[in-house]
Amino acid sequence: MRMPRLASLALTMAAALAPSSHAAVTSVDVGPTLPRAALLKEGVHHYLRYLRSGESRVPADIITREIRFTTEDGQKRMQIRQRYDTAASAASLKTVSSWFDAGSLRPRTHERIAEKDGKRVVEGFIFAPDKITGMKELADSVNKDLVVDSPEPTFNFETDIETLQALPLADGYQASINFYHPGGQQGPARYLFKVSGSASIPGPGGMIECWVVTTDYNRPGYVSTFWFAKGSQLMVRQDSPAGEGKVLVKALLD
Repeated sequence: MRMPRLASLALTMAAALAPSSHAAVTSVDVGPTLPRAALLKEGVHHYLRYLRSGESRVPADIITREIRFTTEDGQKRMQIRQRYDTAASAASLKTVSSWFDAGSLRPRTHERIAEKDGKRVVEGFIFAPDKITGMKELADSVNKDLVVDSPEPTFNFETDIETLQALPLADGYQASINFYHPGGQQGPARYLFKVSGSASIPGPGGMIECWVVTTDYNRPGYVSTFWFAKGSQLMVRQDSPAGEGKVLVKALLD
């Protein structure tokens, strides 16, 4: 009878030490300063995005992300600039400029220009507490008449990794965040992000100890994984399923 009792005790101890599957979920709302917003620093980072299938690695593009700060009407503002340069075989360019209230990351405006095969598509968006509208004064914009209702203020989904970087990542932390991808088919919705543990992974300068964050983007069975460096909480890598056993990888270059 000793072995079953010892086994039972071991199981009890393991259950006590394991992260709770019923950990409280933090509702991250637009407005208050995000707990670790100070980790968002001015500077530029580059990511290589590629498609992994078995042993194959096919490059897709290089993403440049830059953070800038300025002051407007006495208020501190933050700008996130993005540039997507695709592989030569499918040469195209996408540039994005997003403005926020510094600290809270409350979105203000979002402009996107895509160029491919000699065609240029311009889009502009204005975020308000109850809706997202097209930017009527933006020259050549194709979505000036856009109106998307938002039951609550929403964060900008195209800057999700900076939003996550500003949260208090820790073992067991779970966050419900209302996101909207400007121009996307889906309206604003809350998504659950979970810190599932820690892992050490290769980075540009060697191994990096990271928080591992997962989300299914409200698609059961679809799990995207992020690795954020402990300390700076800069995203080091993201893996997302791409169908047929393929994975889209976004890896930090510098």
